[in-house]
Amino acid sequence: MGQTARVSVIVWSAVVSLAAWLWLLLAQGFFWRTDVRLPRAAAGDPPPPAEPDAGEWPAVCVVVPARDEASVLPRSLPTLLAQDYPGRAEVFLIDDGSTDGTGDLARELARAGGGLPLTVASPGEPPAGWTGKLWAVRHGIGLARGRAPEYLLLTDADIAHAPDSLRRLVASARAGGFDLVSQMARLRVESAWERLVVPAFVYFFAQLYPFRRIGRRGSRTAAAAGGCVLLRADTAERARVPDAIRQAVIDDVALARAVKGGGGHIWLGLAEGVDSVRPYPRLHDLWRMVSRSAYAQLRHSPLLLLGTVAGLVLVYLVPPVALVAGLAGGSAAGALAGGLAWLVMTGTYVPMLRYYRLPLWLAPLLPLTAFLYLLMTVDSAVQHYRGRGAAWKGRTYARPDAVPDEG
Repeated sequence: MGQTARVSVIVWSAVVSLAAWLWLLLAQGFFWRTDVRLPRAAAGDPPPPAEPDAGEWPAVCVVVPARDEASVLPRSLPTLLAQDYPGRAEVFLIDDGSTDGTGDLARELARAGGGLPLTVASPGEPPAGWTGKLWAVRHGIGLARGRAPEYLLLTDADIAHAPDSLRRLVASARAGGFDLVSQMARLRVESAWERLVVPAFVYFFAQLYPFRRIGRRGSRTAAAAGGCVLLRADTAERARVPDAIRQAVIDDVALARAVKGGGGHIWLGLAEGVDSVRPYPRLHDLWRMVSRSAYAQLRHSPLLLLGTVAGLVLVYLVPPVALVAGLAGGSAAGALAGGLAWLVMTGTYVPMLRYYRLPLWLAPLLPLTAFLYLLMTVDSAVQHYRGRGAAWKGRTYARPDAVPDEG
């Protein structure tokens, strides 16, 4: 009886997992496809959106919040200053209390390389209720408003841009009538751990926030990628950005929700020519990146944490376990359902590996990567209850509802 019950649990778990994967494959906005990108003309391709005539390009101010970024700035800032943009553009780097000479290095790089005008400023320590990044963004937007730009480009200090990046962002925003255009920067995948963990990070993000739904008018799905966000200046003002999201640890999603909630039209896709230069060579580095905000993503809810863990187990871990257990225990039904679920899972991961130009043999390892993310998420909750949650570069942020609101 005991063995029969165990076999039955395996079979039904595998069947439910397979059903979940078939639903994800067909009904979750085709999240696994990687063709949601800004148009780029190639030989034989249709042309990208029509660009404005000479003299009609809108003014753009680029805001770069930076805290202790001296190690990556030489590979990122010069690419912003060298933008081939026909209109008026300038860069504001906001030094958020750096102790490694970030501000001085930025001035040095601008003097040596020339290009777009650069202003380096510092807002001082953020007041209670503000994250450091958003306080820096607020200061940068305040300075930018003095130049009356039509668009703001919010980009992180570790992001390198191709020379035509700003040009393509603005052309696409205008052609599509978008208030916000964001690109998910291509992350570094040089170390073994980066190759195992990083593509899955983007894959899971797209599964939560299918890009096709984000760009659809009337859809409630909203998300952006904080490394590269082009935002209409008047839209930012109407949405009270960043003041309305000042406590947000996951600020890019909060920004997109604020814009879309105010009736704005937004777009998010994978990047070509927008790359993160920040290295994550060790598992510890990647673990810290994920765990610092994973529990915040779950709104610090133990129930959501429990549901997430159960969902990860059912969707990602049950298929290989059912396949092995079914083969070992003589349950053909369990092995078949588990194997099919694992096959669908593997197939949906292949496009992301191709996007990152990685070997396809990594695709069947997705359950292992999902297990690592499960542990990171649990660790994020543990660190939160120890008072060390949402910690980044020397700052630890309180749970939003623990901070008194202004006024």
